[in-house]
Amino acid sequence: MHVPLPHRWFTAGLPHRQAALRVLVATTLLAATAAQAAGALLPSAPLLLGATAASLAVEGALYRWQPGLLSMLAKAHADITVRHVLRDLLLVVGLLQLAGQGGEPRYAWLVVGLLAFYALHCAIQAVSVLVRRTRTLPVVTRNIDASALRLTRAPATLLRHPGRRLLLLGLPATAGLAATAVTRTSLPAVAGIALSLVLAAAGLGALLLRLLPSRRPAGEQEVLDWFDAWLEDYRPTVGLYFSGGASSAYQANMWLETMSRLEGRPVIILRERFMVAKIAATDIPVVCLPKVATLMRLEQSSLRVLIHPSNSGKTSQVLRIPTIKHAFVNHGESDKLSSCNPYAKAYDEVWVAGPEARERYARAEVGVEDKDVVEIGRPQLDAVHPYAGPPTGPYTTVLYAPTWEGWDGNPGNTSVLAAGENLVRALLADPGVRLLYKPHPLTGSVDPRAGAADQRIRELIRAANRERSAGSARPTRSVAELDRLTAELDRLTAAGVRPDADQVERMLAQSAPPSGRAEAVSRVTAAWEEAYWASLPEGEHQIVIDVRPALYACFDVADLLISDVSSVISDFLASGKPYAVANTGGLSEEAFRAEFPTVAAATVLTPDAGGVPALLESVRHPEKDELADARAELKLRLLGPDEPTAQERCNAALHALSTTALHHRTRMSSIPQEALLPSPRQNPDTDPGTGTGAEAGADTGARGGQG
Repeated sequence: MHVPLPHRWFTAGLPHRQAALRVLVATTLLAATAAQAAGALLPSAPLLLGATAASLAVEGALYRWQPGLLSMLAKAHADITVRHVLRDLLLVVGLLQLAGQGGEPRYAWLVVGLLAFYALHCAIQAVSVLVRRTRTLPVVTRNIDASALRLTRAPATLLRHPGRRLLLLGLPATAGLAATAVTRTSLPAVAGIALSLVLAAAGLGALLLRLLPSRRPAGEQEVLDWFDAWLEDYRPTVGLYFSGGASSAYQANMWLETMSRLEGRPVIILRERFMVAKIAATDIPVVCLPKVATLMRLEQSSLRVLIHPSNSGKTSQVLRIPTIKHAFVNHGESDKLSSCNPYAKAYDEVWVAGPEARERYARAEVGVEDKDVVEIGRPQLDAVHPYAGPPTGPYTTVLYAPTWEGWDGNPGNTSVLAAGENLVRALLADPGVRLLYKPHPLTGSVDPRAGAADQRIRELIRAANRERSAGSARPTRSVAELDRLTAELDRLTAAGVRPDADQVERMLAQSAPPSGRAEAVSRVTAAWEEAYWASLPEGEHQIVIDVRPALYACFDVADLLISDVSSVISDFLASGKPYAVANTGGLSEEAFRAEFPTVAAATVLTPDAGGVPALLESVRHPEKDELADARAELKLRLLGPDEPTAQERCNAALHALSTTALHHRTRMSSIPQEALLPSPRQNPDTDPGTGTGAEAGADTGARGGQG
């Protein structure tokens, strides 16, 4: 499953432009500060006023468009507090210079007022930290009624961000000082500083109210007791355990539908607080347990099985719980080494799609025993439409879904670099092709050249659309229906919280979901996908980078897939449709097929894309397709039989492992606790029959002397 690309990948050459923009903004800020210093020392009221205004404008631009530069300035010990104090200090110096000798007493009270304002700012920051700590709970939830924890809305955004707070609350004081420099009267400065003091005092008071016992959320122990009670009441039996980075949430999201259809009471267990908001819309209870000590409370719960779609450093922590059995399902299967990682031997069972994955583990010799491998198919693929014959309309829809460049620098990982543009040009040259381009969300994250190639491919597609779509328009009726369904789907899946809400406020807003929401989301999603394809101008190429339409929806409308060695081709085999794989690793075709079994039923394309015309011909004329039988055979090897369904096989595997966990728990509970504890170490100086300490030491030395 693919997710939207981060903003930095949307535009070609963007990293270079961002770097240049940072340099420009930093230079402007430095120049404004230097000009302000010059205006203060000369003194020159117009220069001081203009430089101050420019400095404030740059500050606003920093917070609006350059948050990265703010972090860089903070690391250089030039954060907002330093910059703001320096700005006001230069204004005060300028006022003193303009007042001339003997004018110091005139502005003494202004300095006192400024000092009082900065003292209030420090107090606000200290209290905001305390408030944030009271609102950092040991357990974060979604889809669970947590109203008993006295959850409330988060404080105002301004009070929680020290940079913006100082900039806005201090603006009246700074503006008043600048106005005084021009008018030579202290009234504007007095009024500005007074207003800043009033605003700061009001903010401090609002935060202090949050520390009252009646306004604070439940304390740590109260939350933990509540969580234990929820576990006892809900009695979960199976969980999806996930830990990872912000861009890896798709690995868990692809298993949500399967989890919702498992027998038992499912729960999603997360470890990173930010991940709670990354999990897609679901009715399954979501629990985040950041600390290991809190995670260990699951040992006393009814949870029997945890399903793991990925490996992470924090996985080892939950594997220590002896009352739970663990199954590794991975987030996709391919011929890559990551599909037979040695970490897999740490789990009780490894659930794979079909016989090929079982053999892959055996060939890899990574310590996974064959008895621990269970074939369940790919439940996500049960809904993929099967092959229904060659394209019947004027266009052949081709899905080009390359993977990303990977961490190891292997040139064969992605076709985007060596073959992507050639493939796209060859496809666009055929007037009967409609291209769907769906790049991997991590494209360009390791190798900037891959990101640049991705952008060039997008521009090729846009140019082809400008030529093809001249005079064509979207069907008005379909577009209106799509807009209606989009609004309905957004309503059903919306988080229902303010963009700047903290975790406590999110827990309050995302409590127990309304009955029937999951079914409604599934129904409206299916209708949305149908309306989406109907709303497109006939033959228009598409760059698919949003959450919707999903990858499997693209499978259903595609007549042909072109991809790389990845789980995408394994999943596409569920459709039985033709597919091709780009060979960009420098291997011969024979070696390429031998190295990667998932390529056995594929058309292998070289980087020059010379085989594209013949490939399209075989798709349009099935009698020329020599790989149909091979695809059926490979589908059986990779994904297992169609009956029973993958979901049914997954449920059977879950039932068997749950039974094993229950039997293990029963056996352990029947053994006296004393028998499970190691015997105390005997003292050779006092225990009879063991000899004296000297004798024992001599014996040990005699036996160990050869070491």
